[in-house]
Amino acid sequence: MSATRLQETINTAPDDIPNISTQYFGEMKQSKDYFRLDEEFIKGFEGKKPKFGFNGLGEFIFYRTYSRIKENGEKETFVDMAKRVVEGCYEIQRRHCKRLHIPWDYVKAQNSAKEMFLRMWEFKFLPPGRGLWMMGTKFMWERGSAALNNCGFVSTDDQIESDPAEPFCFLMDMSMLGVGVGFDTKGAEKIYVDTPSENEFIYTIQDSREGWVDSLRVLIRSYTTHAKKGNIKFVYDEIREAGETIDGFGGKASGAKILIELHDLVKSHLSKKAGKWLTSVDITDIMNYIGRCVVAGNVRRTAEIAFGEADDSNYCSMKNPTATLIEKDLAEWHKVTSGLYAKGKSSAKISDFEVIPLSRLEPAINTWNSLNHHRWASNNSIFAKIGMDYTKVGKQIAANGEPGLMWLDNMRDFGRMIDGRQPGIDGRVKGGNPCLEQSLESYELCNLVETFPDNHEDADDYMRTLKFAYLYAKTVTLLPTHNLRTNQVTLRNRRIGLSQSGIVQAFAKFGRRVVLSDFCDAGYNEIRRWDDIYSEWLCVQRSIKVTSVKPSGTVSLVAGATPGIHYPEAKTYWRRVRVSKDSVLVGILKDAGFHIEPASSDPDRTVVVKFAISDERVRPVESASVYEQMQNVVDYQKYWADNQVSCTVKFQNKEKNEISHILEIYEDQLKGISFLPHSDHGYDQAPYEKCTIEEVNDYNSKLKNADYSTYINEAIGSHYCDSDKCTII
Repeated sequence: MSATRLQETINTAPDDIPNISTQYFGEMKQSKDYFRLDEEFIKGFEGKKPKFGFNGLGEFIFYRTYSRIKENGEKETFVDMAKRVVEGCYEIQRRHCKRLHIPWDYVKAQNSAKEMFLRMWEFKFLPPGRGLWMMGTKFMWERGSAALNNCGFVSTDDQIESDPAEPFCFLMDMSMLGVGVGFDTKGAEKIYVDTPSENEFIYTIQDSREGWVDSLRVLIRSYTTHAKKGNIKFVYDEIREAGETIDGFGGKASGAKILIELHDLVKSHLSKKAGKWLTSVDITDIMNYIGRCVVAGNVRRTAEIAFGEADDSNYCSMKNPTATLIEKDLAEWHKVTSGLYAKGKSSAKISDFEVIPLSRLEPAINTWNSLNHHRWASNNSIFAKIGMDYTKVGKQIAANGEPGLMWLDNMRDFGRMIDGRQPGIDGRVKGGNPCLEQSLESYELCNLVETFPDNHEDADDYMRTLKFAYLYAKTVTLLPTHNLRTNQVTLRNRRIGLSQSGIVQAFAKFGRRVVLSDFCDAGYNEIRRWDDIYSEWLCVQRSIKVTSVKPSGTVSLVAGATPGIHYPEAKTYWRRVRVSKDSVLVGILKDAGFHIEPASSDPDRTVVVKFAISDERVRPVESASVYEQMQNVVDYQKYWADNQVSCTVKFQNKEKNEISHILEIYEDQLKGISFLPHSDHGYDQAPYEKCTIEEVNDYNSKLKNADYSTYINEAIGSHYCDSDKCTII
């Protein structure tokens, strides 16, 4: 058997990473030309901090998640972060204008940038967590705009026969940048798995994101289009040791172990499929292996969503271990699996059970083990069609909250529902992002920004904010990514997503009718007006779609807003957050008087910090029926979102039999929806727990202002859609 060094044609050579901004804009003398906010203006904010949300929680989230370490070794304050973000945004505009030789007015830009800064300071809008973390950084200029985007989508039906590896590599590449990715299973039965020849090829993996991704590429190709080249023998020697600092993106290196595990999983899976075609289940499993690897690596969370066919029973039962069991099996099944969880075990054996017949037990165990091992990495949804029978889907949702549903035809033929059917208005759309607030083509990314209607005096004030929220999002489309196919879609669509959070707070403050009419309907038209103005000035395509509702998460916490269109868990509640026991944050919060205790699930390594939250203006989710929640989604899809409204509708046990009926009623007014049962969990140290207003006031009265000046660790950064379902803080 001969050994040869493998030479592969790849999109980006790991040892020759281009500087995206230099390639696109040309050389720039940054120290002289870089756009800067006026120093006297910034001095007016020194030593001050904005009104962070939720009684200390918002400030904690900011320093933990978004405050980067400056060149002088100090941590960014909110002023520093906002300055970096605003300057980066206007510098992209300046470089764009210089490249095209079109007018740029520095004085006008300076005045505009000051107002953008002020509206961020007042939490009238914020860029997404991805933007707060990456906008204006050296990493952004060198590697492009991918890290500024929340999420993306890739279709496995997109030229899959010519390069079966590419959709998997796109997901891995973007996930390692913190971008959550949706994918479909339309490549099923289109990828033939071959057996690699007996030749052996040595492949040395470069110590970079690109190097890791390319190792997956050559591995998948060795079982498909390049099988004649033989088996790949990977050399991992150049990958840095676990725990070393990663410059640029931030975080700590994970070492080679998790990459070796990914390679072994993919090899094992493809070897078993030799001589066969990949199914929808195979595609989803391989994508989930990648998500598992990314979670175990530098990026601590992953967000994936899979879209499959509603009549694909194997796909639809991937996360349902009890699908092969009958009623009399369930008591033993739940007893044994609950017992295993209680012992910290996530893998079952046939010998753990006594009564259930092997024919029903074996597939149930395989599904349960797979779910615990890797299938947790994606939310699984289906392509829904108007007129379909929702009975079976409704029962599945009632049991475990999945699948979610996406109406692809509605996404392609509608903007806002009030504007009527416009066949093919977004005809190339093939799916959506993990939280499904954006219609997306294959290889397209989500470019979002968040507004907070409740933090405004009136609708006129909100109209003004929309200018700057729009300008931020549009500006992101001016900077290319490192992916050529993504750039092609972005340049054609310039798709953005201005979102709202604190929607139920705005209902309480202004009234539901006023919000829908004066903030949503009028606001949409205002955004379109600014898109006409700025697209003409910047000489770029008008945006194909401009609005959505993201589920939000940490960004809304910073601003003190309820997430997206969701109701809060309660009017007054304890909000618990888990922190590493060794984190400097523990001492800071303890000195400020916050209650801290060991995490019951991991007392040696993790502690739980308790925050007391109250907002008695808004109703808790338990008081909002499933119909009321659905009507809110429908109205926002009608008056505001030309992309989608992301919402996880919570239903009570007495409402579960209504789900199929509800889907039938609203199917022609929706683009996507998901459900989750109310959980009266009662478990220890839950993230949300009801309490009284007296408890909140008493707890907060004893707190001091937290002093984060000693917290010099790099922030963890923002990943994915930032939602209550896609991520957990």
